[in-house]
Amino acid sequence: MEERRPLRLAALRAALREREADALLVTSLHSIRYLTGFSGSAALLVVFAAAPPVLVTDFRYAVQVQDEVGAHATVRIEPSSLWNGVREVLATAADGTRLLFESTHLLYADYERLPDVAGRWQWRGSVGIVEALRERKDAGELSRIREAVRIAERALELTLPGVRVGMTERQVAGLLEHHLRDLGSDAPPFETIVASGERAALPHARASHRALQPEEFLLIDFGASFEGYCSDITRTFAVQSANPEMRHVHDIVREATLSASAGVRAGMRGRDADALARDYIESRGFGALFGHSLGHGIGLEVHEGPRLARTAEAPLPPGAVVTIEPGIYKPGWGGVRIEDDVFLSEDGPVVLTSFPRELLVVG
Repeated sequence: MEERRPLRLAALRAALREREADALLVTSLHSIRYLTGFSGSAALLVVFAAAPPVLVTDFRYAVQVQDEVGAHATVRIEPSSLWNGVREVLATAADGTRLLFESTHLLYADYERLPDVAGRWQWRGSVGIVEALRERKDAGELSRIREAVRIAERALELTLPGVRVGMTERQVAGLLEHHLRDLGSDAPPFETIVASGERAALPHARASHRALQPEEFLLIDFGASFEGYCSDITRTFAVQSANPEMRHVHDIVREATLSASAGVRAGMRGRDADALARDYIESRGFGALFGHSLGHGIGLEVHEGPRLARTAEAPLPPGAVVTIEPGIYKPGWGGVRIEDDVFLSEDGPVVLTSFPRELLVVG
């Protein structure tokens, strides 16, 4: 990934020039990692259109930042506040310098700490400059996502034989997360979702103390993280047995997932990708029970651009990795979601996930 950083910074500088800006204050830690390689929890980065970038961090990361960033940015170790460091970095900037900040990442309390907000320089907010660059994955990023997928799928394989009636959702989540760590996941990229029975109708249910019962759904939505890059996978299982209604609904969601994963293309609008699954589910009479969007990009964050949703007009860029995750959720009964991770190559979609999509019986 190191060899890509100069190209990323060059692309960002070009974007700044297009916006007639002289610099960008980057406060998103994910974007700081993307641009410089720094993975610490405290940093501010100033990227200039016509000068080397400057990364400000503190003493805790004095060794780490040198190892990770190297010569890709000038590093400043700030003994007090990072904002004091930013003030000193900008102290030599000329009057009228046009500075951007990330509107979606900067807290208002921190905005008030910007140097001379109403003074010498022209501060203005911006949205999505670095995020737009991050949507297209290079070979190194794709390799890391593939490894995150491999770890996640292997962890699920190891978890399922241990699932039993009477276990709680939290126990299932704990067993899965134990295997994820053992297999090399950095950390859970998001809170593991384990939902059983009627709770499977909650798309973002938190694992609870509810015990698994026979002939009900068990929905597991989870991921791994490898060198900062995420996977995001969902499978829905039957506990001990499945009745005809369970199989019917699961078959519909499975078919929607397969057809959307095969049909999604770079250049397609996000809303048209969403329709690949939504139109089929609606044709089977369950459209009202599929209330969320089809998917999203994954990378350094588990939710990033592009969007695959009914309201998404932007085209999907080549090189993006997206989720395809249709679902049907019936309150008081349960729900099904099946989620794959798909790479949008120039030649068509490449499905990165391979775990079976059939309705498997556990417990």
